[in-house]
Amino acid sequence: MSDQEPSAEAPRPPDSKAFGNLLQGLASEMNLLGHDFAAAQGLHATDVQALLAIMRGSTGAAPGPVTPSRLREELALTSGAVTAVLDRLERAGHIRRSRDAADRRQVQVHYNPGASRMAAAWFAPVAACTDAVAAEFSPDELRTVARFLGRMTTGLEGLRRSRREDASDGTAHGGGAQGGPGRGGAQAGPDSEPPIRI
Repeated sequence: MSDQEPSAEAPRPPDSKAFGNLLQGLASEMNLLGHDFAAAQGLHATDVQALLAIMRGSTGAAPGPVTPSRLREELALTSGAVTAVLDRLERAGHIRRSRDAADRRQVQVHYNPGASRMAAAWFAPVAACTDAVAAEFSPDELRTVARFLGRMTTGLEGLRRSRREDASDGTAHGGGAQGGPGRGGAQAGPDSEPPIRI
């Protein structure tokens, strides 16, 4: 028997169920923060989702005005519901609407940069928490985390769009989107749980 102490094993990665629970917990906390922000601003939870979509359209890789029809498609709302959401956001000072110069029939929705001060005060502690947690990880680890989160976001977006397309076609859809989670994996049996639950 060797006198040497056995070397400590590298920590094992969480199994699929544990990983799914971690992701679900993160998503839940982010969702609750959004709900609390909505309540503080006198908005609905859907309003915050619409505001985030408008902000992404105004400041993303290909910035440009967002239209009500685009919001209706992304948020899966009726025309009347989108109008009510935009009315509340405009009254709260978060957005403004304008008519397209080339086509006066088309309404464009713009994020009001001045409204960022309202959100900044609320979400500043979230940014501080993110920075504090990130400081515990190496640059290589953070690059891996960023790549994973980016792939998860892309995969889940594909899954969501695929299911909505299938729903509009009247066909059932139980699998994942191409390249996303749930595609190409083993089928869960009747007594098993999905490997990752978000």
